[in-house]
Amino acid sequence: MKLLPRFALAAALSFASALPASAQEAKGATELTWFGHAAFQLKTPSGKIVLIDPWLTNPANPKGKEQLEQLAKADLILLSHGHSDHVGDSTAIARKTGAKLVATFDLGNAMVAYSGFPAKQTGYDTMGNFGGELSLLDGEVLVRLVPAVHGSTIKLENKPDVHAAGNPGGFVIRVKNGPTIYHTGDTDVFGDMALIGERTKIDYLLAPIGGHFTMDPTGAARAVKLIGAATVIPMHFGTFPVLKGTPAQLQEALKKEASKARVREMKIGETIPLK
Repeated sequence: MKLLPRFALAAALSFASALPASAQEAKGATELTWFGHAAFQLKTPSGKIVLIDPWLTNPANPKGKEQLEQLAKADLILLSHGHSDHVGDSTAIARKTGAKLVATFDLGNAMVAYSGFPAKQTGYDTMGNFGGELSLLDGEVLVRLVPAVHGSTIKLENKPDVHAAGNPGGFVIRVKNGPTIYHTGDTDVFGDMALIGERTKIDYLLAPIGGHFTMDPTGAARAVKLIGAATVIPMHFGTFPVLKGTPAQLQEALKKEASKARVREMKIGETIPLK
């Protein structure tokens, strides 16, 4: 009788070791790190690194330069639009890590032409347009490109020229064995957000609340209700004095909307697990 448990344990260990690496890695957690402003890092269960609007060196992030210097791995860089506070450190990161660009074709072409993004790290496999869904990282991540209400141009530092960079957008990111995240990019609230929520259940909404250039807490609360997100993580606030919206104001606005969504305020540099 004592041999049976030992045999069962040995068989279980043998079965686990025989599983493909991807199957074993899938047991990990999905993690989200906020660098301030609209810059996030998403780590998948298998350890892949996805950066979104990676302005690591934004003025609200005291460790930004150090984090950029220490960043050794990135698989994908998602860019919502061409403004410098979202393009951020993308080109430097791409050259350093070999990360591929996920964006609309117009923005991708502008990044190559005007910001020096490596052309070999762009292409049909990672770029598309609104409504399209991209299967990335061997299917571990699905990214659907969705519109936003904003602008999108590229202006080179210390040069007066301003170049068109396609239409602004956001991303609905579905992680295999993980959650679904909607990063809106810079936007005002718009009615078709309801269609985005109807099509895909959103677990985490990353939404700007600062006002002035994007929706404020009142607009963000309405967006949360339209989308039906379970949790909202505020972004794009406090980086500059004009971005006056606060998470506390968002919480109050959600109460007025009778929304049951949870506000998860992240601290700059914080990493949290996503379920």
